[in-house]
Amino acid sequence: MWKLVVGFIAFAALALFILSKSGGNIDLTGEKHDVGGGHDAAASAPAEAAASAASVAAPASAASQ
Repeated sequence: MWKLVVGFIAFAALALFILSKSGGNIDLTGEKHDVGGGHDAAASAPAEAAASAASVAAPASAASQ
């Protein structure tokens, strides 16, 4: 049984080492309560594109009636 525990610890240490050396963003500090987290310009770009496409399509459909 102790061999399983030692093997797990060794595997976890090796995984953390490989991830940290490969540029992985490892954060072991726990849960974050960031108000501004996850809100960037790239996330809002598809919504803005859909809104502009809808505003362009609306006059064309009104003109065809």
